[in-house]
Amino acid sequence: MISVMERRVPARDGLILAALDWAGDPSRTPILCLTGICRTARDYEGLAERHAGRRRVVALDYMGHGDSARAPDVSRYRPERALADILDACAALHLPRAVVVGTSFGGLMAMFLSLARPSMLRGVVLNDIGPRVESDGLDVVTRFAGNDPGFASLDDAVPYIRSVMPRLPLPDEAAWLRFADLTYRRGEDGRFHPRWDTRIVQAMEGDGAGGDFGPVFRGLRPVPTMLVWGERSEILSAATMRAMVRDKPDLEVVTLPGAGHAPTLGEPAVAARMDAFLGAIP
Repeated sequence: MISVMERRVPARDGLILAALDWAGDPSRTPILCLTGICRTARDYEGLAERHAGRRRVVALDYMGHGDSARAPDVSRYRPERALADILDACAALHLPRAVVVGTSFGGLMAMFLSLARPSMLRGVVLNDIGPRVESDGLDVVTRFAGNDPGFASLDDAVPYIRSVMPRLPLPDEAAWLRFADLTYRRGEDGRFHPRWDTRIVQAMEGDGAGGDFGPVFRGLRPVPTMLVWGERSEILSAATMRAMVRDKPDLEVVTLPGAGHAPTLGEPAVAARMDAFLGAIP
């Protein structure tokens, strides 16, 4: 097993960004993993176990997430600042090119990278995200992201997560407990709190996240792209998925039947297709 290095790099304003970095063949394009808005780099440990050694894998914590710094001003968490942080981290970590795997918000960041730094992208995997975010699903994500229940144990967190995300495609109770561990960590008060700054919801308000990002998605037209879609996703509708295929006919779509937002990318049917897609990129 390839050991992971915990990286700490400064953003342009001096705040510290954290990343997990698994070594791999330097001649091959690295994988850059970008998470959802209330997730952290640890979500990609499974993907790294499959690819590390053969290819470098870097998973980034946005500002206010995981082991990255918490900002004194909530405006620091706005999406355009996250994009700048990604570019700063790539420069500091020597990632002039990458295959980007982006879940939800991370997929939106991949689309924006196609415009801000098109020469960087060698391929993209969009995990349950497209150029339009359904407002009902966004409301669910916002409520979850802004809520800190302060659980007494991870076992107590599982029923809450299952009630908020009943279509999350997890196979058994152990997987739900593992997901809870990836979502919450013990604080100084002994209770379990989110692994992100819940004030991020204030920065999300008024950003038009439910609007039309079609022009941004079209930046991926020249880039090999795979879409992983939960068939019952609350964020990515079937209509939007079909529009994406019309707009980019070479888009490779992997559908996870019955799943909501968002696949973990460890599901066997998804992992096999995604790993083949990634493996075809030099």
